[in-house]
Amino acid sequence: MHVMKMKLMNQVGVVLLMLTCHFASAQNTNHLKGQSSPYLQRAANQPVDWRPFGREAFLEAQRLNRPILLDVGAIWCPWCSRMDKESYTVPETAAYINQNFVAVKVDYDSAGPLVAELQRAQAILNLPAGLPLTSFITPRGELYYGDGYLPPAHAGDKSSFKEAMAEALRLYKDQSSIHANSFSLDIANLK
Repeated sequence: MHVMKMKLMNQVGVVLLMLTCHFASAQNTNHLKGQSSPYLQRAANQPVDWRPFGREAFLEAQRLNRPILLDVGAIWCPWCSRMDKESYTVPETAAYINQNFVAVKVDYDSAGPLVAELQRAQAILNLPAGLPLTSFITPRGELYYGDGYLPPAHAGDKSSFKEAMAEALRLYKDQSSIHANSFSLDIANLK
């Protein structure tokens, strides 16, 4: 009888754990809910507190005195999907992003002028400018650091995503360096 009770309790525990995980992921929404872009919709349930590109994101970054982590990707881009899966769906990585950055997600296919300006800025700063495009921007609109695809772990000469975020935070604290090595985006006129 005791063994049967233990088995039943284990089964109940497994069911409760599954329900908790299901409800946690179903409630895990961010500011992308309701966006028309399939790429942004796909990220609406990620644990990163994503925002669409716009004035509100920059105001929030100013209020919190945090840099913006801006991710540009496309629904058809395999490396974008890979980075989403390896980094943006990982709860620990999402928590780090949410504590240190204002996260903005942009669909490559629906933000042509913005993407062109970001790629141009990263190229001028001698930073990778492909897809995905990972940009770090001050609340004033100065792109100061960026990369393309960033793996979850350091690989050869490629920094990990966590290393890149740590470097972006280090650089952000050195405002004199940002003023000397950044590209000012005309954020008011970009969409």
